[in-house]
Amino acid sequence: MVTKFHDLDEYVTLPRLGGLVASPDGTWLAASVQTLAADRKKFASAIWRIDATGGLARRLTRSAEGEGGPRFLPDGSLLFISRRPAPDRENDESGKPALWLLPAGGGEARLVATLPGGIAAVEAGAGGQVVVAAPVLDATSAAAEDGETAATADARLRQGREKAGVSAILHESGPVRFWDADLGPDDLRLFAIGEAAVLDGPVGPGSGPGEAGANAGEPRDLTPDVAHSFIEQTFAVSPDGALVATNWYRWLGSTWQADLLMIDIATGQRRVLLSDPEADYSGPAFAPDGKSLVAARYRHATADKAADVRLVHLDLGAGGAERDLLPGFDRRPADPRWDPEGRFIYFVADDQGRRPVYRAEVSTGQVTRVTSDDGHYGELSLSPDGTLLYALRDTVAEPPTPVRIDAVTGAFERLPAPGQLPEVTGRLEEVEVVADDGQPIRSWLVLPEGASAQQPAPLLLWVHGGPESSWNSWQWRWNPWLMAARGYAVLLPDPALSTGYGLDFIQRGHRVWGTRAFADLIAATDAVVARDDIDGSRTAMMGGSYGGYMANWIAGHTDRFKAIVTHASLWALDQMMATTDVPADFYAQFGEPGLVESNTPHTSVEKITTPMLVIHGDKDYRVPVGEALRLWWDLQLHGKTAKFLYFPDEGHWIVKPGNVKAWYETVLAFLDQHVLGGPWRRPDLL
Repeated sequence: MVTKFHDLDEYVTLPRLGGLVASPDGTWLAASVQTLAADRKKFASAIWRIDATGGLARRLTRSAEGEGGPRFLPDGSLLFISRRPAPDRENDESGKPALWLLPAGGGEARLVATLPGGIAAVEAGAGGQVVVAAPVLDATSAAAEDGETAATADARLRQGREKAGVSAILHESGPVRFWDADLGPDDLRLFAIGEAAVLDGPVGPGSGPGEAGANAGEPRDLTPDVAHSFIEQTFAVSPDGALVATNWYRWLGSTWQADLLMIDIATGQRRVLLSDPEADYSGPAFAPDGKSLVAARYRHATADKAADVRLVHLDLGAGGAERDLLPGFDRRPADPRWDPEGRFIYFVADDQGRRPVYRAEVSTGQVTRVTSDDGHYGELSLSPDGTLLYALRDTVAEPPTPVRIDAVTGAFERLPAPGQLPEVTGRLEEVEVVADDGQPIRSWLVLPEGASAQQPAPLLLWVHGGPESSWNSWQWRWNPWLMAARGYAVLLPDPALSTGYGLDFIQRGHRVWGTRAFADLIAATDAVVARDDIDGSRTAMMGGSYGGYMANWIAGHTDRFKAIVTHASLWALDQMMATTDVPADFYAQFGEPGLVESNTPHTSVEKITTPMLVIHGDKDYRVPVGEALRLWWDLQLHGKTAKFLYFPDEGHWIVKPGNVKAWYETVLAFLDQHVLGGPWRRPDLL
C-alpha cells in the first residue's frame, strides 16, 4: 500500500489542525488549520468552520498571510489575528499582525485593531470586553512625549530605529532569549480594546474618536512597566469584562518566578493573587460567575525534588489562600475548562502513553476519568448546557481531528475536518518491560507492513524530548510512519523522567539524566530486539532535545547501534548551563559539585565508535548551537565518523517545508548507509 508517508512531497501537503474553540451557541467550532502555501516554502494557517453536529467543514478565511488565534464574542462574531493588508487602508504594507472580526451573520472580515508592533494574542470576556497582547518597545514609557499614548510613542520610536538602522538590544537584567526568539527591544504588554459590541472601526494609533465608530481610538495600555513579564503570556478576561487575570514574570537576579496577577481594566490597578518563590503560575480560567478561578501551579525543580504541576483553586471574594483542586491526583493536569454551571473543571493529563480527559468536582476535588480510549486530547470546549465536550483528538497513529465527546460516558464521535485522515502503513503495538530496579517501562512500537519472522525489520530507537514528556501523541516533526513506510520499525519508549506515570517515576531520573534513562532504554530495546519480527543486528538510535542528550550519552556508553542521529542536543553540560535561555533551571538541578561531571555526555567522546549525524538550528536558544559545534569538533578531533546537518535559519524545531524534507532525506540516507549497508546518497539540494 502506497501512502502519503512514502513521498515527502506528499507528506508536507497534509493539513495540520491546531486551535479549536466552540461558538457561544455550541452549533459550530472554529479551527486553525495549517496547509502548505502556494509557493511551498512555508505553512499558512486559515480558520475553518466545523459543524458541531457532524455536518460539513468549510474554510472561512483566505489570505496569503494566513489567520490564527480564533476567539468568539458573545454574539457569535469571530475575532482572529492576521497579517493581511486592510482593503480600506491605502498603502497598508506594515506586515504586522492585526486584529480582525468576522461578523456572526456572515460577510467580509473587517479590521478592528492595530498596534505598531502587531498583535500577538487576544482574549474576550463573556460580556464582550476585548484584551490583546502586543509587543511595545522597552523605551516607550520613558520616551513618551506630552500627550502621547503608549501606542503613538511606540510607533514613533519604531520609525526612529528603522530610519537610523538600529537593530541593537540593550539588556539591563535577564533573561535575554527564550526558545527561538530574542527578548527585546520590545516586550509584550496587555491592551484593553473596548467593548466588542461597538467595535465598528479600527482601533489603533491615529484613529480619532469620530473617525471609525463609537469607541474608536487608541488601545489602553494596562501594563506600562512590563519588563519581560509576559515571556509566555497566558491571560483571561473575567465574565463581566472588568478584570484580567494573568501570569507575571519577575526577574530575581539569577532566576525568575511567575506570579498570578489581577488587573482592573478600568483603572489599570493590579494586585498579586498568588506568589510563591518555589513555583510559577499560569493559565488562569475564571469561573462562569467570576467569583473564583483556577490556574496551573508549576513547582520548580530543586536539588531534592523534581518539578511538579498542580491545579489550584482561588476564591476571589474570600481573600484566602490557594487550594489544591486535585489532592492525591498523581498526574500533571493541563488545559482546565469550567462547565457552564461552575460545578466541575474538565482537564487533560498524560497517563500511560495516552492523554485522557478528566473531570474534577470543584467543591470536593473528586476526579473522574471521562475518556477511556487511547486518545491524546486537547483544546477542550464545552457545549452551552455542559453535556458535550469538543476537543482535538489524536494518537500516535492518527493526526489531530475534532471530536464531540459525551461528558458523561466519554464516548467520542469524529467531526468533519479538512482533508481525510491519512492512511498509515504498518501497525502499532504496545510493549512493556521491567527495568533493572523493578519499574515497568512501557513503549509504543511501530511496525512496518510485512514485518515478520521471515522478514524481520531493522529497528530505530527514538527517545523523546522534554525530558518530562511522553510518546503519547501524533508527531509531525518526528513522524515514525515515515520510517515505517521505508521498512523500519520504530520503538517509542517512555523512560524515567517521562510524564504519565506519577511523580515518583519522574523522580527516578531526577539529577541522573543519563544513567537512569539509559538503563530503561536499553531494557526496552533488549525486549524488542528479542522478537522474531525485529532484526537485532540492524539497529539505530535517534533523539532530539533531551532525546539528543540521550543520543550523545548512548553514543559514549554502548556500541550496540549501527548509527546515531542527534538533533538539538546537549553535549557539554557545563557549557550549556550558562548559555541556554533558562540557565536557572539547569543550575537548580546540576549546580552542586560533581553533578555536572556525572551527567555530561562530552567526557565520553573517546569511547564513541558509532557513526553520528549531528543536526542543529542556529536560532536554537534552548540548546544553543554551540553544543553542536563543540560536538562536531570533538568528533572530528577524535577521528570519529560523523556528518553535520546545519540549519542557519531554524531554531529548536525544523519547521519550514523545504527544510523538513532536507532533514528526513539526510536522516534516511544516513540510516540507509549505516544500518542497511547501502551507499551514501547525498540529498540533491544539499
